[in-house]
Amino acid sequence: MPWIQRNLQLPAHRRGFHLITAEILDSLPEISQFHVGLLNLFLQHTSASLSINENADPDVPLDMESSLSAIAPESFPYRHTCEGPDDMPAHVKSSLLGCSQSIPIRDGQLCLGTWQGIYLCEHRNRAARRRIVATMWGE
Repeated sequence: MPWIQRNLQLPAHRRGFHLITAEILDSLPEISQFHVGLLNLFLQHTSASLSINENADPDVPLDMESSLSAIAPESFPYRHTCEGPDDMPAHVKSSLLGCSQSIPIRDGQLCLGTWQGIYLCEHRNRAARRRIVATMWGE
């Protein structure tokens, strides 16, 4: 199977953790052709991140947002403030969580655990659309 690479664009989301597993899978129908492979997702932004976490309890994304806001609060005396009070905390949160995820593929499906989902972690109060480069390879 050849390498497949696609640029995905997600709509703007409010600040918080947003499940995007279904959007990713809808954008990559070729995944069903892979017996074994790997999907790499790379978010092309510095004020948002990607995470794999529990997808069942709606309190989890709320608690994740609250926890990260406690770690990187807007009230901290940052030097980089020219883009607003939510920008530098967004960079900190993005560095903590990261901008990429690699997920194994087996028999045409992502090898996510029973309660795992892919999250777009939006760290800005008012964000724009977000871009992800999705790369698959395997056989």
